[in-house]
Amino acid sequence: MKIAIVCYPVRGGSGVVASELGIGLSKRGMEVHFFSYELPFRLTTFESNFIFHEIDILHYPLFKYPPYTETLAARLADESMRHRFDIIHAHYAIPHATAAYLAAQVLKDQRPKIITTLHGTDITLIGQDRSFYSITKFSIEESDGVTTVSKYLEKETRKVFSLNRKIKVIPNFVDTERFKPEGSSCARGRFAGPDEKIIMHISNFRPVKNVTDVIRAFNIIQKRIPSKLLLAGDGPDAGNALSLARDLGIGDKVLFLGNQDRVQYILPLADLFMLPSASEAFGLAALEAFSCGVPVVGTIVGGLPELVQDGVTGKLVPIGDFEALAEESLKILQNEPVRKQMSENARKLVIDKYSTEDIISQYVAFYEEIISG
Repeated sequence: MKIAIVCYPVRGGSGVVASELGIGLSKRGMEVHFFSYELPFRLTTFESNFIFHEIDILHYPLFKYPPYTETLAARLADESMRHRFDIIHAHYAIPHATAAYLAAQVLKDQRPKIITTLHGTDITLIGQDRSFYSITKFSIEESDGVTTVSKYLEKETRKVFSLNRKIKVIPNFVDTERFKPEGSSCARGRFAGPDEKIIMHISNFRPVKNVTDVIRAFNIIQKRIPSKLLLAGDGPDAGNALSLARDLGIGDKVLFLGNQDRVQYILPLADLFMLPSASEAFGLAALEAFSCGVPVVGTIVGGLPELVQDGVTGKLVPIGDFEALAEESLKILQNEPVRKQMSENARKLVIDKYSTEDIISQYVAFYEEIISG
């Protein structure tokens, strides 16, 4: 089977899942072709069965904005004629599903099947914008197969676009051999003292992640127990979060690590992971924390309740309630037997339901179903 995967290369759920899926498929002997404007950041290892196609964008004075969608569609069509793809798998609706549709029109009878995986903000944010609504709906309807990463997103997609078509829910996944409790190559003592708890947050620091709530909650926590906060990632709200930490007088207890390509080496150091997002289609960061045996305190939003079992693998609090975020975190951090049991439950949940092998098998079965018609 020959698969073309179209994705964004940046840090974020859709790029991570697309990259890890492609790597997993190539290890199964499939020929995988990645299409993006940069090498996806998770593609750090060599696999003989995958090829990366960089999309060169034409810069011409006539175009105020470079025509990426058309350039991508042309490259998909050209490479499909050369390699005879069985499937074009578009991750994120805009513009990838649209480009895949255009490529299929060029290829006519030689067109591969098109599968679109919806990841969250392509539906809940961009897709609902008036500028993109009709083309997003059209691109989803014209796909041969559609998947979402959570039941929540499947329902939201149907509601927003009034769809009756079949949508397959295939959740995100994690490599449990890379993300594991004993996987840290860092010394805990580099970040915290022996009597200090480590709280962690990893994200793209966009406003939707509510990073300032992490800072405010940690301010309450550190007054009650010795603790440090580790922040990994970067984005628009990173400066606001660090400024708030300084204003609260806790700048020395908040450690900003910036972007980290291998978070599996730092996650096992954490005693607790915070994810107070205003919107989460699934919560890949929470899944990676679980795989490392780290309980999660998150918000009652989107697909997160499908993953975080309240009182079993972590806790859920209302959006924007940083005081509840702090109090539920303290209940876990101050009761080591409870924290340890949640840690074991989280790891078991990932192994049982969200392992790489299991989820990739679901994708392969879906590919075969779509190809066979």
